[in-house]
Amino acid sequence: MAERRSRWMDSDLDQLRQLARTFMEKEVAPHQERFAEQKQVDRDLWRRAGDVGLLCLSIPEEYGGGGGTFAHEAVLLEEQARAGDSAWGNSVHSGIVAHYLNSYGSEDQKQRWLPKLASGEYVGAIAMTEPGAGSDLQGIRTKAIRDGDEYVINGSKTFITNGLHADLVIVVAKTDPAQGATGISLIVVENDIRRGRVLDKVGMKGQDTAELFFDDVRVPAANLLGDQEGLGFVQLMQQLPQERLIIGVCCIAGIEAAVDVTLKYVKERTAFGKELMKFQNTRFKLAECATEAAVTRAFIDECIEKHLRGELDVPTAAMAKWWASDRLGKVVDECVQLFGGYGYMNEYPIARAWSDARVQRIFGGTNEIMKEIIARSL
Repeated sequence: MAERRSRWMDSDLDQLRQLARTFMEKEVAPHQERFAEQKQVDRDLWRRAGDVGLLCLSIPEEYGGGGGTFAHEAVLLEEQARAGDSAWGNSVHSGIVAHYLNSYGSEDQKQRWLPKLASGEYVGAIAMTEPGAGSDLQGIRTKAIRDGDEYVINGSKTFITNGLHADLVIVVAKTDPAQGATGISLIVVENDIRRGRVLDKVGMKGQDTAELFFDDVRVPAANLLGDQEGLGFVQLMQQLPQERLIIGVCCIAGIEAAVDVTLKYVKERTAFGKELMKFQNTRFKLAECATEAAVTRAFIDECIEKHLRGELDVPTAAMAKWWASDRLGKVVDECVQLFGGYGYMNEYPIARAWSDARVQRIFGGTNEIMKEIIARSL
């Protein structure tokens, strides 16, 4: 199959793709086993990515970023998936955390924090999920109570990507515990974080995912994102479409990578005296997978184009997230079957892709929540 070129690509993005591909092949792909064993990438990877300009690609240059658009982030995400990596949490760092700061931070906050994220001096995380509150953000219990010129934060968070390495964490907390959504605010915490264990996950073994604890943590009141308390829920709702599109981009890139590696395998592997590709079942299954990839790519590309125009709405982003993650699970499972027993061995990329794929239907809001969002718009 000829490689499909998305309509949103241009010559600048072609050059970025080559840079990203080279970086992934040199700095990330060879170290997958070690990252998985230590449950985190090397801290210096962030610095090296910052040195070559791969962090905060869509943040304005005046704050140290690349001055690009979401398309630049998408290219990097695609090359990360192509390299078979799920360990490096840059999608959260650059695609989510940096954009909360850029969208809601004061000029002083942006000048203070964004250049550090862009250089890799700081690693960013966002702390939403709690042990008792996942997709239901209104159910969070972490509190940030104003005390003079400071907030005092108490609570715990879990499943936090980049939690161990994070130097800067955007904490979702209740500044008015008596209120529901209108009592939620976003507050930035630097360094003063008690880390729990790095979590032992089914997949994404090399990704730094940790528990965080806040015990009477005091931060300046100036670390509030927004010009008043109670804006957190609205800020989250405004940014979640990009987060969900990021998941969609990762998923379609994962689908395409799985089909590519499986095609290569079935053309080399033999059974009963002939290549696996010569069996009708193999050809039919791969025909189905290739079609799933083409249909999903067309939809995700349309969503990227809408987002670049500022037209991606919440229900469409929810569609992109649930559809692409659901298709990823289906396609990767079919590909594992075509690998036979080798598809269940962790040294094969398809096995890691299979275990990595499952969580895509959970994080960023479960697919059941996505369907509820879509249904409400009908």
